[in-house]
Amino acid sequence: MASLNHLSIHHILMIFVFYSCFISNTYVVSVTLSIDTDKQTLMSIKSQTITQPPDALATWDQNSSPCNWSRVLCGNRGRRVVSLDLSGLRINGTISSHIGNLSFLRSLQLQDNQFVGNLPKTITKLFHLRVLDISSNHIQGTIPENISQCINLRVINFMQNRLSGSIPEDLTLLVNLQTLNLAKNKLSGSIPPSIANLSSLSTLNLGTNTLSGPIPSDLARLGNLKILDLTINNLSGIIPPAIYNMSSLESLEVASNDLWGDLPYNIGDTLPNLTVFNFCVNRFTGRIPGSLHNLTNIRIIRMRNNQLHGTVPPGLGNLHKLELYNIAYNNIVSVQDEGLSFLNSLVNSTKLGFLAINGNHFHGVIPESIGNLSKTLNILFLGSNRISGTIPPSIGQLKGLGFFDISYNSISGRIPSEIGELENLQRLVLGKNRLSSNIPKTLGNLGNLTDIDLSSNELQGSIPTTFRNFGKILLIDLSMNQLNGSIPKEVLDLPSLSIIFNLSSNSLSGPLPREIEFLERVVTIDLSNNRLSGNIPSSIQNCKRLEKLIISKNSFSGNIPNSIGGIKGLVMLDLSFNQLVGPIPLDLQNLMALRFLNLSFNNLEGKVPSNGVFTNLTSVHLEGNPKLCYESKCKRGDTHRAIVISVTVTASIIAMLLLIALFFYFRRNNVMIMDNPDSFKGQHQMVKYDQLRSSTNNFNEESLIGSGSFGSVYKGCLNLEGHIQEIAVKVLDMETTNSLPSFLAECAALRHLRHRNLVKLITSCSSLDHRNMDFLALIYEFMKNGSLENWIGNIMGFMDRLKVAIDVASGLSYLHHECVVAPVVHCDLKPSNILLDEDLTAKIGDFGLARILVDTDQSSSSAHALKGSMGYIPPEYGMGAKPSTKGDVYSYGIMLMEIFTGKSPTDEMFIGDLSLKTWVQSVFPANIDQVLDPGMVHDLEKLCLDGQGQPMSLTIPLDCLTTVIGVAISCTNSSPKERITILEALRILKSVSRYVSQVQSIN
Repeated sequence: MASLNHLSIHHILMIFVFYSCFISNTYVVSVTLSIDTDKQTLMSIKSQTITQPPDALATWDQNSSPCNWSRVLCGNRGRRVVSLDLSGLRINGTISSHIGNLSFLRSLQLQDNQFVGNLPKTITKLFHLRVLDISSNHIQGTIPENISQCINLRVINFMQNRLSGSIPEDLTLLVNLQTLNLAKNKLSGSIPPSIANLSSLSTLNLGTNTLSGPIPSDLARLGNLKILDLTINNLSGIIPPAIYNMSSLESLEVASNDLWGDLPYNIGDTLPNLTVFNFCVNRFTGRIPGSLHNLTNIRIIRMRNNQLHGTVPPGLGNLHKLELYNIAYNNIVSVQDEGLSFLNSLVNSTKLGFLAINGNHFHGVIPESIGNLSKTLNILFLGSNRISGTIPPSIGQLKGLGFFDISYNSISGRIPSEIGELENLQRLVLGKNRLSSNIPKTLGNLGNLTDIDLSSNELQGSIPTTFRNFGKILLIDLSMNQLNGSIPKEVLDLPSLSIIFNLSSNSLSGPLPREIEFLERVVTIDLSNNRLSGNIPSSIQNCKRLEKLIISKNSFSGNIPNSIGGIKGLVMLDLSFNQLVGPIPLDLQNLMALRFLNLSFNNLEGKVPSNGVFTNLTSVHLEGNPKLCYESKCKRGDTHRAIVISVTVTASIIAMLLLIALFFYFRRNNVMIMDNPDSFKGQHQMVKYDQLRSSTNNFNEESLIGSGSFGSVYKGCLNLEGHIQEIAVKVLDMETTNSLPSFLAECAALRHLRHRNLVKLITSCSSLDHRNMDFLALIYEFMKNGSLENWIGNIMGFMDRLKVAIDVASGLSYLHHECVVAPVVHCDLKPSNILLDEDLTAKIGDFGLARILVDTDQSSSSAHALKGSMGYIPPEYGMGAKPSTKGDVYSYGIMLMEIFTGKSPTDEMFIGDLSLKTWVQSVFPANIDQVLDPGMVHDLEKLCLDGQGQPMSLTIPLDCLTTVIGVAISCTNSSPKERITILEALRILKSVSRYVSQVQSIN
């Protein structure tokens, strides 16, 4: 009875009923059914089944006993079929409902097929069933609620199907169940605490679903549980402390959820049998539990992408059976003066195959002993740290190495030629370091290499011709170095190259060989910012899969070859800053996939095509070609010109008259507040000075939350219309010259504005203070998360930044295009004026410089003084231009760059001709990852997890970021006329957000 202590009376009664039914039904079927019934059932199943190979069930013959058939097993004396195994036959179609007639079946194995449809309800009639395995199929629908009728079940394996709905409570009645595997489905809801009633359970795998809520503490009652896998769900909260006391556990996996809390340092003492510990991609804090390093049988330790700090605890030398050690992307540091010496301890782990410490704060040099690590080591990730020194030649001793990544460090010296001895190497990533000297020719010995990234170093000399031996290469990135000489023809003869061929930002010279046509499968070619010359070879049309061709900032001459129009999949074409002449090929307008075309700063001439990509002026850049003209503006003779001038002058006069009429209309009806601030009164509950003084504790410094050029902002609580609410009080400094105009402008701008992405102005106060001095204040809703300025570069992930960017664009779009009165120009858009509420919804605030465009007196005054903040002011304002929506768009573009790079336009690194804008433009689009905020790059990996929680390529999110930065660049065009509108920027950013969400749902 001890096993029933935790069962409810309801559960006990249900079990009694099911056992009674079981006894009754067993008697009935034993009378009415027989081996002949089983034979007919199996023949019916065969008639509906196509197997691979086709003769897999050839022994199933009507004239023989099913007990002699393959994949069929009968019980004693051959009276009934007790086991059916159809696994791995690639069977299509639905599971036959006749399966329920095999009433003595104990084992049903249908795994590794292509079954579709729902699980037939007749399976619940199989009262003798002990093993039910339908894993790795396409079964959908819900888990049958009456599955508890199969009371003898020991194993349920529904892994890797398309089952949905919640986990039914009926499952918890299967008191004999030992294995419950529901992983890799679409199950939702919470984990039923009643699973704890399955006292015989040894394996519980609910990973890769969409389960939510907390982990039930009741699970700790499963005294026989050895495997607990809850990875890749939406579980939240802390891990119940009782879970850490389940001493029977051998595998504990909770990766890729939203769990937090400190990891107990003694976890290895309370879980002494652990062999697998997987806590990746959560928000766990604290230190690496040192007791894990005392578990001599542990095989896997995974803690990547958390918020752990401290150092690597001692004891790694005890882990002789260790196969995987991954602590990447945390805040782990080196022990003072010891650097990476802890790696020496791992030489005793002779089975180690995966070692990742990247994305932390380790310093020091790579020890020479690195070559003594396990010869089975396949993955070694040391990137994104603060490692210095050189690459030890002993690295060549790791013969099993397949992936070697030390990018984003400060490693210097030469690339050891010994790396060429790693014949199994597939990915070599040494980019973003300070490596110098020549690229060793021995790298050509790496015949299995698929990726080589040597970008952003100080490498010199020529590209080795031995690269021709890369028979499996998919990606080559040698950009941002000091390589010289010509592009070897041998390097172009790489038929396998299919992702990126990037030689940009070097000193390569000479012509582009016609052998470029051999790269017929490559998607991206970037040769920009070199010294290449001569004609663009027409043979490039044979690169049929090319999507991005970037050869800007070279010295190419001659015409743009018409053959480029034959690359039908081209999405981006950048030929800017060359010496190209002649007309734009008409065939370019037939490239239906083309979304970005940059032909600027060449010597092109003639008419600009009018179809295809040329219909979207925001996607085409033609500036710096003075001899180009659009069809409607090309020279048509003096008479026609005179007509055009006459029409233009007439239209201008009419427009001026309309503008004056509109001005007086709106001045009279809608904008009187600019002249009479009292008109603001009566529409809101006005507050008195004493009320504000009391609510802010006498404007105490402890209540101060910010200050600006026109005053200070305090936090307070105020009773407004019967409700106590938090407020932000902006008190204007009356001694500042522009404080009153600022007050009037803000009142005018916000009088008619209502939008979820604008800070709400609640009311105002115009009174006398306790010294009988003028007192002006504006009362806003309080924004709990402060300003965007405090978040950039800290803890914001990619999707959070994108959401903020969309919120600000939405608010700006409202101001520019949807206001009832007239377009409103903010004039001071910057992160400190963007406030975030408790849900991180961004709202535009501080309208002290705002201008309503119909108020021509106000807008014209801007010609005498710059409106805005340094770094965000559009260049035309410095030349006396009036505030405009195009000016706001420029400021938005700068802010968008800041959001995703983490760099302010006033950062000390921007001196001379280098600005935030030119810095970003210099790497756009091919090397955009070089300017991204490193903290956000770490977050991107969460968007790139496959079904196993393993990292995939960053290509998709980096492409999305390229699009986002492209929006920023389009917003900051030096010419206001060439800037996109905020509506277009908003549309593109929303499409990026939808796309990333779809990718996440698929993964």
